[in-house]
Amino acid sequence: MQENAFGFAHLLASGDAVSHTVAAVLALMSVASWYLMLAKAVDWWQMRRAARAVGAFWSATSVSEGLEKLRGTGAENPYLHLAAQAQACNADCESAAGHLAARFDPAEQMERALRQQLSSTQARMENGLTFLATTGATAPFVGLFGTVWGIYHALLAIGLSGQAALEKVAGPVGEALIMTAAGLAVALPAVFAYNAFTRANRVLLADLDAFAHDLHAFFTVGKPFVAHSAQIHPMRARAASGAV
Repeated sequence: MQENAFGFAHLLASGDAVSHTVAAVLALMSVASWYLMLAKAVDWWQMRRAARAVGAFWSATSVSEGLEKLRGTGAENPYLHLAAQAQACNADCESAAGHLAARFDPAEQMERALRQQLSSTQARMENGLTFLATTGATAPFVGLFGTVWGIYHALLAIGLSGQAALEKVAGPVGEALIMTAAGLAVALPAVFAYNAFTRANRVLLADLDAFAHDLHAFFTVGKPFVAHSAQIHPMRARAASGAV
């Protein structure tokens, strides 16, 4: 049976160290890209599941009960982290006497704590996207390098033999074609995944930002609202106490 000079087996058998290195680099980039794509897909599904629990949080009768409902969707729930950070700041921010942070207004301390938590969540969500973008941008050029190296081998074989016989150039040309196809096969899924996850992160971050705004309004406006309304009508409050 005649060996296929354009196959991957021929590349491994007749290729040199450079062609083997290019093939190994492309293989590693492909494996790492697919691992990141699957991991990011699982994270995205978990975050979308966690987003559906926000309604249950606001329907709770207390913050503790709301946190328990968010905690039921997983410990890595970013909405849980935001709510827990807001509750912790509401209890401890004003007690940080002597610290620089204590000079902020309580509402600004709450905003600062939520903003830091959002930044941490955004960094975690964007983890791995840089590698996908780099793979999508560089894999075709890595494959192109393998293509150029294969063409160089083909021209070298022609120069040594003095004739452009098919058996002299078929192997190197096969290497070149395989490297070109491998570079595109690695780059295209990485580019598609990067664009998809970037858009998904943008939508989720907008939802998280809206949730953080609601938490800020709840802890800084929602609780003092009753006391504030009583201050608006002091005469009515005194009249009610005098009537008693």
